[in-house]
Amino acid sequence: MGPFFANSTFQSKITEEADIVVGICYIVFGICSLCGNSILLYVSYKKKNLLKPAEYFIINLSISDVGMTLTLYPLAVTSSLSHRWLYGKHICLFYAFCGVLFGICSLSTLTLLSTVCCLKICFPAYGNRFKREHGRILIACAWTYAAIFACSPLAHWGEYGEEPYGTACCIDWRSTNVHVMSMSYTVVLFVFCFILPCGVIITSYSLILITVKGSRRAVEQHVSGPTRMNNVQTITAKLSIAVCIGFFAAWSPYAIIAMWAAFGSIDKIPPLAFAIPAVFAKSSTLYNPVIYLLLKPNFRSTIAKDFTVLRQLCIRSCFCVKMLQTYRLTLNTGLRTFKVKSESRCNALPIVEGCSYFPSEKHGDTFEYFKSCPKCCQEKLSAMGSPSQESAALENNLLVKMREGSKKSVKVIVRGEKSTELENLEITLEAVPVHCAFTDL
Repeated sequence: MGPFFANSTFQSKITEEADIVVGICYIVFGICSLCGNSILLYVSYKKKNLLKPAEYFIINLSISDVGMTLTLYPLAVTSSLSHRWLYGKHICLFYAFCGVLFGICSLSTLTLLSTVCCLKICFPAYGNRFKREHGRILIACAWTYAAIFACSPLAHWGEYGEEPYGTACCIDWRSTNVHVMSMSYTVVLFVFCFILPCGVIITSYSLILITVKGSRRAVEQHVSGPTRMNNVQTITAKLSIAVCIGFFAAWSPYAIIAMWAAFGSIDKIPPLAFAIPAVFAKSSTLYNPVIYLLLKPNFRSTIAKDFTVLRQLCIRSCFCVKMLQTYRLTLNTGLRTFKVKSESRCNALPIVEGCSYFPSEKHGDTFEYFKSCPKCCQEKLSAMGSPSQESAALENNLLVKMREGSKKSVKVIVRGEKSTELENLEITLEAVPVHCAFTDL
């Protein structure tokens, strides 16, 4: 590249406070542009079967704006806040290439949009033949046209370099006064990428305004025919005019300063005079969705409907998450409580040997077993510790019942027959309170 680019130190030429303001502006513009154009593309995708051929150019303009936002804004923001260009020579070339590519593509798209609107409104016999396939072909031509001018400095027809204010890159305007090739490239760029598109756009919308005026007169005179204009065409024309006005309002200051630097004395231009138009030029990426939001009712209604659905989904998801968390907390608490109670009950009611209805060891005399059973159970239960208050209360109730039952009389009738092999006993218990106390548990 040029000598200035090779010897550049990539230091900012404006004050640090101005760089911070520029960086903040880039942050705001970048967020608004990315959100607005993404919403516009989303709505266009949802209504892709209802799109008019001319609206394909608006979609392409949004794609170009998103590309510029994603490639230029992050580099410009970080460099402005750092008060110098951070990324070196090769990223500077990439930055300049993307700026020229997306800028010329946007301008070419607006030029084609104005031409198609003019054909549909002013010359409906030709405009009604315009189909979606024609729109796609013209969009491909717009990208090819922009790519030719963006790649030319990489092929040494023109040069890329640092902007005069130091924290961004674009066409090297200084080399225009030094190299003949750079001068020729700048002249061709100025004619075919600014003057000619401006002329086509102004001519197209002038014809549209004249036709609209004639259509209003025809409507007032109740005349039907080709002079009456469709309402959809009127809305499309208003949108395209507003988008073009916004684009030229953003880029015209930078174009004027650039031509002054290319064909005049760049040393007489203060760096801040380059920085401010550059900020306005990059703000062109957010005009397209804002204009659509203000001027197209269907666009607003679709956004409002989708945002209502999105809000309901968010509310439902938040409610479900909250309910799930509450359910999990309640379930965990219940499980812990159940586990503690189960452990306490298991510890409170152990298996006490010698207190079963069926004796664990063989007694020689039945009367001795029933006589010793309450005493045995009382001793073993009192010897074991109470793990909890509930188990202690349970043991106390058990002892009270056993004491109450031990005071009652027990009538036992024993009938048996002696033999050499077995000793059969038939015992009839009329009242055994201790046994009842154990079976109740």
